[in-house]
Order: sequence, then C-alpha cells, then structure tokens
Amino acid sequence: MKYGSLKAVCLVIWAFVAVMPGFGDEHTVDYESIILESFDGNTEHSWPIDGTMKTFDFEWKLDASKFATKNDDEAFPQMTYVPSWPVALFGNNRDGKDLKSLGIHGRFDRRGYNWIDLYPVKTGEDEPFELPIPGRISYVDLWVWGSNLDFYIEAYFRDHNGVVHNIRMGNIGYTGWANLRANIPNNVAQSKRILPRLAGLTFVKFRIWTQPTEKVGDFYIYFDQFKVLTDTFESLFDGDELADPERVQELWANGNN
Repeated sequence: MKYGSLKAVCLVIWAFVAVMPGFGDEHTVDYESIILESFDGNTEHSWPIDGTMKTFDFEWKLDASKFATKNDDEAFPQMTYVPSWPVALFGNNRDGKDLKSLGIHGRFDRRGYNWIDLYPVKTGEDEPFELPIPGRISYVDLWVWGSNLDFYIEAYFRDHNGVVHNIRMGNIGYTGWANLRANIPNNVAQSKRILPRLAGLTFVKFRIWTQPTEKVGDFYIYFDQFKVLTDTFESLFDGDELADPERVQELWANGNN
C-alpha cells in the first residue's frame, strides 16, 4: 500500500474513533431494573431521574370504549385493590408486607374490538399524568392475571417529539398469573443529537383489547408489578452540568446574584 493511501485510511479510522464517544450512550449495557408501580394501593412513588431520586404522587383511573355497560345500578369498568398476588413473584408468605394487586371488572354490551384504558392521574385529580421514565428503556415488564379470555394488552409511551407508540405486551388467553414482557423497538426515539442527548419516554397508559369472537359479558383481570429495564448511563464530559436542564435553570436564576 502506498504511503498516501495508508495515511488516508488512518485518517478515516481516527475520525471514526473520534466521533464514537458522541453516540456511545446509545450502546451502553449499564442496565437497571426499576419498579414504577407495585399496585399495592399506595399513591406515593419514587424512582431516580438523572441520578436524583424523584417522588411522584399519582393514582390510577379507568376509561372504556362506548359499549361498556352502564345502567341505573352500576357502570363498568370497575377497579379495586385485592389482597392477592403472583406467588411466582412474592411467594406464599406476605413477610409482613401489605401485598395487593389491582383488579379490573369489565363488562360490555356487545362483542367487538372493545377496550379498557388504565392510566395514571395526579392524586385527587382527573387529568391524565404521564409518568417520566428514567434512562433509555429496553424492556417493559408487567404481571397480569388472566382467565383464558382471548384479550391482549398494549402499553403506550410518548417520545420527546410528542409521538405516542403502542407496544404490544401480549395476549392474556391463559389461566392465572403470567409475566408479560416486551422490548422497546429501536425506532422509538429516546435520544437526540444535540445536548442534552437523553430524551426519555413518558408512560401514557395500558390498554386492554377484546377480540370480536370472545365473550365480553363479565370478566376480571388483575395487574401487579409494572417495571422497566432501562439504561441510565450518561457519559461525562467537561461542562456536562450545562447540559442538565435543572442545573441550567438554577445557574441562570442565580446568575445576577
């Protein structure tokens, strides 16, 4: 190989290596499993955002498509917390813990693609509250009790561009508790080219879909432990605090003091 060609190759390799750190956070393997909701009836929840523990006070509400049963005596869907849980997750013994799961009682007047939404709201309010997700999610994980009905569940997330993505968790045509797990596709944006690079998702809701061939006259579904597997690693660099929106607000607020 001539000297000129060798030099050109070396320059290309050097440029590639120099660029790699700018996108390295996209390919780290520093994963952390974070529980977002245990469905024990508590409204105060905490998890780390950008390395700082944050507290969120929220509860859950239900909504349903138009054929949900409503009459003078009762309206569906209904929700409550029951003292039951997946033995595969917690065992038979409570160990002094007040373990529960969230139960949904559904009923529709006709078959079809009916749906029930389970979504968070700030405690005492009615407006939906989207849960901020730490890091870059790889998987979403949920325990669901099914009664062998041909229904399926989706999880909805919003990216930093405002686009809502529905992630199919799986069919619940089985009996008893099972763990549903789904990966977040690579085409769901969780980072940006400009600083700050991290652009985490927010969780919007779960949706239960019924199939047109399945009975919908009366059914129960239970949820437990909603968690995510997420990469919370961020590369450090000279001046990285100036890419932290909260720190920037603090610095500018004190800039004239």
